[in-house]
Amino acid sequence: MIEDVWKRTSVRAAAIILFTAAVYLPALHAGFIWDDDDHLTQNPCVVGPLGLKEIWTSTRAIYYPLVLTSFWALHKIVGLSPLPYHLLNVLLHAGSALLLWGGLRQLGVRAAWLGAMLWASHPVTVQSVAWVTELKNTQSCFFYLLSILLFLKAEEDRKIEPRKFRWHFALSLLSFILAITSKPATVMLPVVLVMCLWWRNRTVRPRDLLLCAPFLLMAAAAAGWTVYEQMFLSRAIGADWSQSWTQRFAIAGWNIWFYLAKIVWPNPLIFFYPRWKIETPQFLDLTPLLMAAGGLFLLWRNRDGFMRPVFFAAVYFVVSLFPVLGFFNVYFYKYSFVSDHFQYLACIAPLALAASAGSIALSSLKLTKWRRAAAGTLLLTLGVLTWRQATTYRDAETLYMTTIERNPESWMAQFNWGWILIQKNELDAGIKYLREAAMERPNDAKANTGLADALRGEGQLDEAIMFYKKALASTPDYVAANVGLAVAMEERGELEGAIVHYRAALQQEPNSPDIHYDLANILLRNGQIDEAMAEARLTLALEPNFPDAHVTLGNIFLRQNDEHRALAEYESALKVSPRSVIAQNNVAWVLATASDHALRNGALAIQLAQESNRSAGGKNLLVLHTLAAAYAENKQFDRAVETAQRALQFAREQSDFTLSHALEREIHLYEGGLPYRQE
Repeated sequence: MIEDVWKRTSVRAAAIILFTAAVYLPALHAGFIWDDDDHLTQNPCVVGPLGLKEIWTSTRAIYYPLVLTSFWALHKIVGLSPLPYHLLNVLLHAGSALLLWGGLRQLGVRAAWLGAMLWASHPVTVQSVAWVTELKNTQSCFFYLLSILLFLKAEEDRKIEPRKFRWHFALSLLSFILAITSKPATVMLPVVLVMCLWWRNRTVRPRDLLLCAPFLLMAAAAAGWTVYEQMFLSRAIGADWSQSWTQRFAIAGWNIWFYLAKIVWPNPLIFFYPRWKIETPQFLDLTPLLMAAGGLFLLWRNRDGFMRPVFFAAVYFVVSLFPVLGFFNVYFYKYSFVSDHFQYLACIAPLALAASAGSIALSSLKLTKWRRAAAGTLLLTLGVLTWRQATTYRDAETLYMTTIERNPESWMAQFNWGWILIQKNELDAGIKYLREAAMERPNDAKANTGLADALRGEGQLDEAIMFYKKALASTPDYVAANVGLAVAMEERGELEGAIVHYRAALQQEPNSPDIHYDLANILLRNGQIDEAMAEARLTLALEPNFPDAHVTLGNIFLRQNDEHRALAEYESALKVSPRSVIAQNNVAWVLATASDHALRNGALAIQLAQESNRSAGGKNLLVLHTLAAAYAENKQFDRAVETAQRALQFAREQSDFTLSHALEREIHLYEGGLPYRQE
């Protein structure tokens, strides 16, 4: 008998895993999308110079350090191949479905296995499973459900086996910590635990509340931190989050029914749903919330009758959604007030209720023999829908094209699709989509800056500067706009203005080595040598392995006629980046032209200059200039003249008059059998 039960359990567990893997097979072939770069592929805590220490002790981990720890560990093993990350998401989703099955059985819910299967294969979960960054959902859900299961076991053991009770309770608390450090949206777990005790015991006693107190304390701390993080670190403040409380109540009501409708009819599912506009709420706008509240009240009045399961499911659904109903600022609200991944946990109860209610209904109608057929048909339908939805996450191009088809007004999809087109060298089409995004969001700094960046890349500096200034008019401290405007002004020769905007960017990101580096170079161009030196040194203090910063510092020393220190910096750059064209070129220049004969080495200068010339394809003006000087130092004056004349031709084509004049003087030296020397 026990063997038969074990066999049936094993078969059902295997069915959950295999079916989940089957419907999510397209996700295993998917790549990285949207903000996967911020959280994984370009996150300095995962792939850069930072690591576990910064993940757990700084704001670099945003507010889910355990997820970044998982990324960090997996990256150490597999690098940035997308497959293992997607596989981890699918396995955690399947594991959560197994835990859900176990939890529902613990609570005595009928058709528990079917409820778990419905959740595992429902299309609204696709966004959480097929999007790598949403490991925060799949991982947090796994520990969330494990915490509930262990808590229920602890509650069973409380009277009869105190040792097991303490063990299970401690593991439940630990699981909650793991869940909440994966994603703070699990903060509603203490309420869910109280509901589970009510479901099991038909009442809630003071000692039950005391049992849940440690969970509540941790949840309160995590909730406070998350509110702070969203407002002051993620910057979920400003016009996009300035709704009145009346508007927030209206949004909450619409959200509840929206999510429930998507469970019942998951079509269309969109990465960015339209963002509702509730300018001045009328009574009708509050009707959805009043209906939801009224429904919960009626269910509460009948909580001990046949509506008991419905009451439990409804309360669980609303409680789980509470953090994302609109009462608290969430950065994603900039794009939409709803998203499929927001209801990953919440949809569990309605789906479990549907499975249980369906089973009971068929039994009461004496159609028990049809249960398997009905369940199989439903699961197959959901599986097909999930498979199809998972294909939309194949890559960023597919995702944004699909989003625009289903929601043409999605400015973020237009923005991202526009940049994809630009990267594919479809410049006109890309700028067209970026313009549409900027028109949809005329006061949005990101939209205006993105368009300005594209225009600057096309050389349309006047229009680019206009959009940068428009971005800064709405968000004066937007770093990307200040940096972009600085670059555009520098390209237009407005060095003083560019310096002002680099400094403005550093006010917001004082520890950015890239901005300090750019500022050092423009200060050098503007003749502010001491300030350029300070910025270059600060760049290297922040990022010692920054080869171009070593080059810039070398250029400053060369400007000061300190050839020895200049050469040392250029050689430091080569140590960090042995194939750096600019570092090779600058070392060769000093070896060929130094006024101190002890530094000169004509043979090595030729070797380095030739290597950098090959890397540059033989068409780099500065490299040819250096190669000519190296030939002259090695007394190969004919080759020096020939190379310098080729460089002169490029200089004239590029209207570089300063270098043209220098090359003309140097050619005269080479023709006279003299090398060039630094003055």
